Amino acid sequence: MKRVFSSPIPPLVIGAALRLFFVWKYPAGSGDIVIYDQLAANWLKHGLYAMDIGGQPVPVDIRMPGYPAFLAILYAITGHTGEAARRVVLLTQAFVDLSTCVLVGALAALLALLWNEKSISRRAFLVGLWLAALCPFTANYAAVPLTEVWAIFFTALALLFFVALIANTAGVFPLGKWQLTGRNYWFATALGSFVVGLGTLFRPEAPLLLATAFLVLAFVLLRRGEFKLLVLTVALMGFGAVLPLIPWTIRNAITLHEFQPLTPKDANLPGELVPKGFMAWERTWLYRVRDCYLVSWKLNGEEIRIDDISSTAFDTPDERERVAVVLDTYNEELTLTPEEDAVFAQLARERTDRHPLRTHLWIPLRRALRIWFTPRIELLPVSGNVFPLRYMHEEDPLDQRVTIKLFFLNILYVALGLLGAWRLRKFPAARGVVAFFLLYIVLRTAFLTTLETPEPRYVLVCFPALIALAAQLFVPRTPAT
Repeated sequence: MKRVFSSPIPPLVIGAALRLFFVWKYPAGSGDIVIYDQLAANWLKHGLYAMDIGGQPVPVDIRMPGYPAFLAILYAITGHTGEAARRVVLLTQAFVDLSTCVLVGALAALLALLWNEKSISRRAFLVGLWLAALCPFTANYAAVPLTEVWAIFFTALALLFFVALIANTAGVFPLGKWQLTGRNYWFATALGSFVVGLGTLFRPEAPLLLATAFLVLAFVLLRRGEFKLLVLTVALMGFGAVLPLIPWTIRNAITLHEFQPLTPKDANLPGELVPKGFMAWERTWLYRVRDCYLVSWKLNGEEIRIDDISSTAFDTPDERERVAVVLDTYNEELTLTPEEDAVFAQLARERTDRHPLRTHLWIPLRRALRIWFTPRIELLPVSGNVFPLRYMHEEDPLDQRVTIKLFFLNILYVALGLLGAWRLRKFPAARGVVAFFLLYIVLRTAFLTTLETPEPRYVLVCFPALIALAAQLFVPRTPAT
């Protein structure tokens, strides 16, 4: 057993088996894959980053180009597109996700070097590798064509550079003789921010990580009176992050005649109505991903039944009746009109005026709790229903047991991460990095509560930091000398 747990081979083999299990047994689809497939196929065949509208490829900017580029490369290599190439896409993602596990192990080792002797860092690496390789919440996303695998990979890689930077600016040198001074400091700064820029090509909110690093580095450097160094660091980090986005920005300026380095906030096709009133109304009550399936993701495509909408969406019978009238009209054409959207906008204003704290505080808090403590099984053939306990036990006991186990496993990962942070608070050398991790988690969670749909998958990019912190609990308490 000691040999098993002292080598990186077993966790890598088991991690690979877990990801292949999801790829072969539970490959999942998503609404976004239709968009990504069209973008990749048109890019490959016509040289246009475009969607098929009215039988013609029309240039758009509704998704960042990173994932379509990944698909286009695999389509070019295999000679297949869409469903025919899906297995190759998922297998490649499984390899990328396994590489992320190695990065998480390295991140755990680097964090351990801030408070322990260097000989202990190997254990931190192995623990971090085991925790990452066995994590089903990230592993099962290798089996779905979405951006999560790449977003987590680039986040873990950027965290490595930023942890080393923050530690060095605080006067701690976890890399020993390879101190980040002089050219090494500027190289690490540029490379870390460049990685964030690459991640932004997959997920437009990736710069949140850069903003967090800005804040922590500013605090550390200003305390030391290094204002000039701070200005130069921030300038270089900004330039490094922007560099990968320049081709995309130029393309949008030339093709679409707009300055758009990211995707628009309300990503929509040309001529498509942005349902701002409907989204504002949802923000007054929607906090569960279940309601996204029943309401949000049906808009402009399927009928929306009034009985499927949560009772919390209505303060009075009159409100329910007004929504029912609008939905009766909408369900005839399955297209939301500006007049119908205006009704929802009015309802949103009335509900917010009546209960401002509900819209601006309680719903975001409930969203935050949901996205962190949902068992993340939306891509698996499990309903996720636990209650009522007796009924679900009789109706589908296996479904209930799987849901409960994954729910508590998710709590375990979060709890281990928080306990790891609590342990490191006693070590001054590690406090800056711990603050960086926790601030990033808080800022990203706060941002996610403002989105139209509170999907649990969006916090998975926080798991590299969470697992690296958790690994510190299993490292012997041997203070550095």
